[in-house]
Amino acid sequence: MNVLTRKAIPGVTAAPSTDLPVLLPLNREKAAGPDAMMVSRWLAAMPLRLPLAVLAVMMLWPLSAHAAKFTQLDAFETLGRWIWFLVSSGFLFNILISFFAMLIGTVLGAALGLAQISLNPVIRGLAKVITQTFRNSPWLVLLYIVLLAFPFEIVIGDFIIPVPDWMKAVIGLSLPIMANISEIVRGAVLSVPTAQWEASEALAFSRTQTLWQIILPQCFKRMIPPWMNWYAILTMATPLCSLLGVEELITLSRQAMESAGNQPELLVPFYGFALAIFFAYCYPIARLTIRLERKFAVKL
Repeated sequence: MNVLTRKAIPGVTAAPSTDLPVLLPLNREKAAGPDAMMVSRWLAAMPLRLPLAVLAVMMLWPLSAHAAKFTQLDAFETLGRWIWFLVSSGFLFNILISFFAMLIGTVLGAALGLAQISLNPVIRGLAKVITQTFRNSPWLVLLYIVLLAFPFEIVIGDFIIPVPDWMKAVIGLSLPIMANISEIVRGAVLSVPTAQWEASEALAFSRTQTLWQIILPQCFKRMIPPWMNWYAILTMATPLCSLLGVEELITLSRQAMESAGNQPELLVPFYGFALAIFFAYCYPIARLTIRLERKFAVKL
């Protein structure tokens, strides 16, 4: 008692030295670290009238401001002649590339994510190295490496299997997707309360049975929103393939402008159309992603 009376204890025998609370309420957004769905949140939060207003301004570009023979009206007429070809042979190819890249990246990423939680330290360490390597590598650099490293054809005996540029683009884009899906799977598994593992162990479940029958079924709903977010990011990244010579929307747009004489007036209509069609495809995905995230959010 004498010690307590001689030495003041802030908040007990003396006035507190700070007004900070001992325990703050949990802020899930700050506690979760960087937002994994920042792109989808930004895209979904954008009011629909904003891109429509931008498109309207582009469409109302001064039609008679140029004294040259080739006017903006001629540019939009040129776009009208090419628009079906750009969609059917260009943008649909962007979707095809994104679909196969997401498919390959999801399968490999799921396996890599499970390897990151392996009890074998060698497998776990190797999986972490692969994940961090491809997760923190520039996508364009990976595309160029795949383009230069992969052969144009594979010869197996008398069979010759061609490897087109679009297939190399799919492989190149699937690598960073694989790494990010790996982190999604690892994070989803670790987000399941440890009591689930302890209860299954008490019921004599093996680790494999626990993982496939108890843990992963609870993870699927948690993985859907970030998975859709990365699909939207991947789709918006497919124009990078144009630098490799893949004939997608941007490549065909350049070819169409070259066939019309590379007039400067063609830039706004053609690239504006590319911007509009990508937005029209990715905006609903972003809205659905946010909706699913709210629906499947873990209630603390």
